[in-house]
Amino acid sequence: MGAESIALIVVNCSDVASLNQGEALRGMRAWGDGPDVEGHRSFASEDVRMWYLSEHVLSENYLDRRWFEATGEPVREVIFPSRHSAASGQASLTLHPIGIPHMPVGELGTYGGIGGRAPPPNSRLAPWWRMLQQRWGNHPELSNFDLSLEVTHHGPYLDAPSLFIEVGSTEATWGHMGAAHLLGTIIHDGLFDPSVVTSWNETEHRDSLVLITLGGGHYAPRANVLAGHDGVWLGHMLATYALPFVKQEGVPGGAWSQAIEEAVRSTQQAFPGGKIVVYMDKKSFKGWQRQAIRDYLVAHNLPLMTSKTFLVALGIVEN
Repeated sequence: MGAESIALIVVNCSDVASLNQGEALRGMRAWGDGPDVEGHRSFASEDVRMWYLSEHVLSENYLDRRWFEATGEPVREVIFPSRHSAASGQASLTLHPIGIPHMPVGELGTYGGIGGRAPPPNSRLAPWWRMLQQRWGNHPELSNFDLSLEVTHHGPYLDAPSLFIEVGSTEATWGHMGAAHLLGTIIHDGLFDPSVVTSWNETEHRDSLVLITLGGGHYAPRANVLAGHDGVWLGHMLATYALPFVKQEGVPGGAWSQAIEEAVRSTQQAFPGGKIVVYMDKKSFKGWQRQAIRDYLVAHNLPLMTSKTFLVALGIVEN
């Protein structure tokens, strides 16, 4: 028999927000020493591993393969505690999937990843988003922090379902211990508490709706609202900038369809047996772009839903 699969938490020692989340998590339960992998220390508790890397995590592709090659343990998912940067400087707590599916295929991204590729979105994304919303109110020291999902962006590339969980947005808040502790408890309870169901189970969740969003800005306002409802599963979210169009006769050019295809492929991989549905922010696109997206979705049997039809389909609101 092969080794049992593990969840891998990748801590970036050059990132205080990542390091603080990792240290908070280590303080919540007993951890044993794990193997040194590629010269970096690790810790183990049940079927979870924490791997402390020195720096440049965004450019460290295939960390899941590399862990398996070194230890023989298959990696079923990867969690990246991290800092978040924003020019606004607004204190924030964020979650997001990763990938650069709109970039030229095979090109290495400026902030990591491989062009044309997106790792499967970790199925915990929406459940952890709801946990964050529910628990944040119990932390008055975090009242000035905004909460948001972010769209799919940056590296690294992995085969395993992945997500980033982040403290933002400047050096003034990256080291906030209260923020680190809150996010650490979400990781801890999501991975270790059997009463908290936060991951996809093909048998239990077969035919459940899994939402992909297209269009809008970097902070995914529509996904923020929709994923706040119990029972919602969330795949990739592509901002308008990740759906580049070139107007031409016939089918529009540009990498927009490449990005959708990869987002759908990897979301299907993350949610086996799920029913992929799509929300499009119509205001983010010109008429001919909206029509091109609609035609693509029809051709690939991907239902396009409004916010209302999605919530009706889930039984959250009445028609």
